[in-house]
Amino acid sequence: MTEDLTPAEAYAAALARNAEQRTALAPFREMYDFDLDPFQIEACRALESGKGVLVAAPTGSGKTIVGEFAVHLALGQGRKCFYTTPIKALSNQKYADLVKRYGADKVGLLTGDNSVNGDAPIVVMTTEVLRNMLYAGSQALSGLGYVVMDEVHYLSDRFRGAVWEEVIIHLPESVTLVSLSATVSNAEEFGDWLDTVRGDTEVIVSESRPVPLWQHVLAGRRMYDLFEEETDHGGRGSARREVNPDLVRLARTENSTYNPRDRRRGKMIREADRERERRQRSRIWTPGRPEVIERLDAEGLLPAITFIFSRAGCEAAVQQCLHAGLRLNNEEGRLRVREIVEERTASIPTEDLHVLGYYEWLEALERGIAAHHAGMLPTFKEVVEELFVRGLVKAVFATETLALGINMPARSVVLEKLVKWNGEQHADITPGEYTQLTGRAGRRGIDVEGHAVVLWQRGFDPGHLAGLAGTRTYPLRSSFRPSYNMAVNLVDQFGRHRSRELLETSFAQFQADRSVVGISRQVQKNEEGLEGYREGMTCHLGDFEEYARLRRDLKDRETELARQGAAQRRAQAAGSLEKLKPGDVIHVPTGKFAGLALVLDPGIPAGRTNGHRGGFEYHDGPRPLVLTAERQVKRLASIDFPVPVEALDRMRIPKSFNPRSPQSRRDLATALRTKAGHINPERHHKQRSAAADDREIARLRTALRAHPCHGCDEREDHARWAERYHRLQRDTHQLERRIEGRTNTIARTFDRIVALLTELDYLRGDEVTDNGKRLARLYGELDLLASECLRDGVWEGLTPPELAACVSALVFESRQADDAVAPKLPTGNAKAALGEMVRIWGRLDALEEEFKINQAEGVGQREPDLGFAWAAYQWASDKSLDEVLREAEMPAGDFVRWCKQVIDVLGQIAAAAPKENSTVSKNARKAVDSLLRGVVAYSSVG
Repeated sequence: MTEDLTPAEAYAAALARNAEQRTALAPFREMYDFDLDPFQIEACRALESGKGVLVAAPTGSGKTIVGEFAVHLALGQGRKCFYTTPIKALSNQKYADLVKRYGADKVGLLTGDNSVNGDAPIVVMTTEVLRNMLYAGSQALSGLGYVVMDEVHYLSDRFRGAVWEEVIIHLPESVTLVSLSATVSNAEEFGDWLDTVRGDTEVIVSESRPVPLWQHVLAGRRMYDLFEEETDHGGRGSARREVNPDLVRLARTENSTYNPRDRRRGKMIREADRERERRQRSRIWTPGRPEVIERLDAEGLLPAITFIFSRAGCEAAVQQCLHAGLRLNNEEGRLRVREIVEERTASIPTEDLHVLGYYEWLEALERGIAAHHAGMLPTFKEVVEELFVRGLVKAVFATETLALGINMPARSVVLEKLVKWNGEQHADITPGEYTQLTGRAGRRGIDVEGHAVVLWQRGFDPGHLAGLAGTRTYPLRSSFRPSYNMAVNLVDQFGRHRSRELLETSFAQFQADRSVVGISRQVQKNEEGLEGYREGMTCHLGDFEEYARLRRDLKDRETELARQGAAQRRAQAAGSLEKLKPGDVIHVPTGKFAGLALVLDPGIPAGRTNGHRGGFEYHDGPRPLVLTAERQVKRLASIDFPVPVEALDRMRIPKSFNPRSPQSRRDLATALRTKAGHINPERHHKQRSAAADDREIARLRTALRAHPCHGCDEREDHARWAERYHRLQRDTHQLERRIEGRTNTIARTFDRIVALLTELDYLRGDEVTDNGKRLARLYGELDLLASECLRDGVWEGLTPPELAACVSALVFESRQADDAVAPKLPTGNAKAALGEMVRIWGRLDALEEEFKINQAEGVGQREPDLGFAWAAYQWASDKSLDEVLREAEMPAGDFVRWCKQVIDVLGQIAAAAPKENSTVSKNARKAVDSLLRGVVAYSSVG
């Protein structure tokens, strides 16, 4: 209290208050009706002092306040501020927030789809828009003072992450960078890199959530706390988090199974124990989705977001809640929902409403229930977000994409499972993903605490969940890779040498170089160890290292010959199996089914028939199906035949033979024993070892015996030291190769890309050719393919719908990889052009292989996907939405998103295509107009 201060202290405090009032931060703080947190104040002060900042804080902690302070500073200094976001939905949301605060005349929006007031002092944009501005040398960069990069941890994204690093590296030095990130475990490392490329950067990390999070498991009718809190008694209030023992017991009970032969103290388990176990198990089940929502409602834990890692699952969950008669809104809420929905969807043509599932969607919204996923129409998603924030939707079933930045905090978050499909397989979610998903729980200023609820599933492991909930390892890993477009833009601006240097300043190379430091230290330790081992193997009679090398060479030669012999025997055995035919009587030499057998099906590998039809085909060698003399029908493998096998006799297999019939097997096995039971198979004689006649082995043995060290009394001791020396030396060489592989990796990839572009006449030394200047205007995964198509005139003479179909192949990627069904294509010129595009891609693919450009490393051109060509053609040909969606078998949200991406690339092609003696530029603009109609035109988010 001020009364307790001395006069000197009171004077100092007054001076501090006066100094604070003179800062830009003081009026900024007054714009909010709550006080700023310490980490926000620290970051704002660093910004005002002229430093860049990296703020890493949990979801919902208010780190965007720091970005808004950068906007405040820019306006106060008469400079510009660009506020970048990773997705258009976030850009739209931030644009609306800033317009509300500063007015529409001071705020602009650039997202590729929308261009609103682009010359304003504050412009919200997607990160790609800023990247394109930097490469184009846009006049809009003039007067730029601050750039806010919201959700900067997106630079880990394997598909788009490189854009963030491009922007960070290429921004003018005069621009102050504000980087806002989720909590990452290597924020200091990322901050060190920002310090290197951007200058003085303050790293502010806040681990504390603004609203405490409670973790629960819902099993049957009971909600269990995940952790048992034990506060210490030292008065400091720190807590030790132990897994709830009730949960551990429950998991043990559920995972155990009753066995009537179990003994307890020599007696059968008592009936009372079994009954208690049965009752315990009857209380464990995975509650249904409506049951979960009802339970959360009864506990006062709504609104809630339930994460289901499947679009179909989200839609099914909504239907289940409707069928269960769930109603979370009263009549007043229902009418308010209808009013807002009708207002927000007024621009949608009436004939499209039924196609879009509008009436079913509205019914669920009126009850306070909704789905949220990428397959939904963007307008529908926006409405769900607005109603959820207003408290008019209380239960949302969402895919994990909702966790990426959209401002939809809830009181509770529910996770149905801890496993999700990652595009290749079902995998456990990571601690970082768990933190990101549960970060939505707890609304600042509304909830006292947030709740994360995981549903009980069979085989549930409380320890595993506790590990996810208690781990804060979410490292930021660069996904930066040079691209063809990036290469020509860099060479055009900086020349090859300077471009190479710039790429070596990337976060990817920074991380690679840092990892080399630890490996280098290990190499140094190994070299010290090698010196000690060298002393241990020193022999007074001669060079023991030379003697050890002879021993090693001898051992390696013997091993190689033994391997060759084994491979030869396997090949002979496989060759003999390929000669077998149905009806051959053979002797199985080893294994569980050794003895007499009748071949039913030779199981020839794929691609070989041996005159036999109808059998199974295997890719790992012949797998004969046999009937043994003991009446068993088994499919054998090459491991059962270490030596070649020959037919001892032949038998006719009755057409009526059924391998599943015991009687049929018994009759044929009896006939087999009668026919061939007396035949003794010839014993396979062991062949003479190849080593016995090998000249190299003979030479090495002679050299060993003649070496001076061969007669040393301590020869075997020296040999043991020599073996250790050899192993450590081999490990050291591997580490050195790793260092070599990680050093200058980005620059070496750039060199290979430049070499290929030079081969194709896009570059000539430091000069960018006309072809290269065209490529510089084409952004996207298939930038080089698009450029080659323009160069070869593939799209000349196409109508706008035909051009839209062709361009769709540059952006579309099917959700089901390697779809077996050939996609429907437009006929005529469009089909021919698509075929030519695939042929050009094949030529580029061969060139990339020649220049060692590897798609697996995220560099290069994937094959164009023709799966959206028919839908794009139909829509650009003015077909109805109902007809297009029905034939495309695609959700409206996906259709709109792909159309927006086709429109984006068509715009690039219109700008890059030649203006004279060419129809492509004009038709690309017409194709944009043809696509930008109806459901695509009125969706503000792509």
